[in-house]
Amino acid sequence: MPINGEFIVSVLLGCIADDFTGATDLASFLVQSGMRTVQLIGVPTEPVDLSDTDAVVIALKSRTLPSEVAVAQSIEALEWLKSLNCEQYYFKYCSTFDSTEKGNIGPVTDALLDNLKESFTILCPSLPVNGRTVYKGNLFVNDELLSESGMRNHPLTPMTDSNLMRVMAAQSSGKVGLVPFDIVSQGADRVKRALSKLAHEHRYAVVDTLSNNDLHVIGEACADLMLLTGGSGLSVGLAKNFVDKGLFEIRNNSAELSKVKGEAVVLSGSCSVMTQKQVARFKESFLSMKISPLDLKSGKSSLADALTWFEKNRNVGALMFYATDTPENIRFVQEQLGVEQASELVENFMADLVSALDKKGVTKFIVAGGETSGAVVKALNPSMLKIGASIAPGVPITEIVGYSPKLIALKSGNFGDELFFENALEMMQ
Repeated sequence: MPINGEFIVSVLLGCIADDFTGATDLASFLVQSGMRTVQLIGVPTEPVDLSDTDAVVIALKSRTLPSEVAVAQSIEALEWLKSLNCEQYYFKYCSTFDSTEKGNIGPVTDALLDNLKESFTILCPSLPVNGRTVYKGNLFVNDELLSESGMRNHPLTPMTDSNLMRVMAAQSSGKVGLVPFDIVSQGADRVKRALSKLAHEHRYAVVDTLSNNDLHVIGEACADLMLLTGGSGLSVGLAKNFVDKGLFEIRNNSAELSKVKGEAVVLSGSCSVMTQKQVARFKESFLSMKISPLDLKSGKSSLADALTWFEKNRNVGALMFYATDTPENIRFVQEQLGVEQASELVENFMADLVSALDKKGVTKFIVAGGETSGAVVKALNPSMLKIGASIAPGVPITEIVGYSPKLIALKSGNFGDELFFENALEMMQ
């Protein structure tokens, strides 16, 4: 294979994730299901040894890019994965279906189907273990409709419609149907028949999901679909499909990560409801510094200020830098700076800060928020991450491969409980 040089491999599952936290989320569930999994940061430009790998997750930062750019990056990733002779492909997006009216879930999935010369796939963002379920085609976050949850205030991708059929139809080509829960509850064979019927006139099918058992049912029913799309939850039932086909044996393979000494820093850019609670809890016991986009813009605060504060306090324990704020304050900042500039100021600051902290010897980074995680990964520039044990469902500890030992935890906004940061610190020790 010209793309992968001397390494001749056949990977079972080739995955594309639209942000970095989502990629580690998916990789952690694949590892727990028994699949040897590697996470790559972007499309590799040099040969990668995947000879002992069942699943590959390529992490992109495409969720909030212009649709045409997101499509181009996703197709590039798919072409690379196709060179690995994958049995099946997986497009992973957030369990809250984060997108805008124009995409990028719809345009990317359209393009992936066209590239694979396929005409049908499913939409399954559900992750019941973290409170994301779908009923009658409507996405719920815990007991609230998505449109009534904290996601309605997301600074970049506010979700104001809970009906996945409407959301997807507005940003994709082809009809969107539904496999309702009464069919899912009847088992995999019944779901498979329903999907086959829908495929005659529809391009997409939203699948109701209320429990982890439903995910296993759906996964079994979709064993022969070339492309799957969903959150990380759908992956839990896929390993059994490959076992049933005689392609591999499930194993307990959570990676043994290096024992890393050194300082830890928490970086939080997410403004989700849970991250706000996590930041407030962490501040009760640890020192923290707030990062304000308005202050960065005006020059009232700078990278030099942050590094001076770090040097002054680095010996007292883990420190936190956070831009997390309330929806009201976020709206005020966006009115002053615009959504794009407000986001870029924080992301660029976090990237520069991490680069400086890396040079100062910090070896552990705990990161909250997809955009912030993207900035941190960009700064550290790893080519591959090894997936370790999970701090919370969907949030593993990862180790940068090919560097002196360094640990990273990348957390989607609403994942984890209020003690997430403290638990992450403890596990990294």
